[in-house]
Amino acid sequence: MLATVLAGIAEFERDLISERVKSGLAAARARGKVLGRQKEERPKSDRLAPKVLALVAEKRSYRWIARDLGISKNTVAAIVQRKDNTSLCLCVNT
Repeated sequence: MLATVLAGIAEFERDLISERVKSGLAAARARGKVLGRQKEERPKSDRLAPKVLALVAEKRSYRWIARDLGISKNTVAAIVQRKDNTSLCLCVNT
């Protein structure tokens, strides 16, 4: 019986938290706040993209490039993938 009461209280608290989060997000949207990930601006990786692509062309490993430039290997992979996607879009559109 005690467990049932505690479970009910926990569920009620969870509902309150959910309502507060939803109202906070709605208020932020009403103030004009943009929520979510950045759309296309990646200042650091965009600045490093030419260097990354040049090193990839030299057959350097993603790990080596990341360590050399001070970024993560996932960032290196994302830069290469964006370049590949752009190349595909240009080929399809022509």
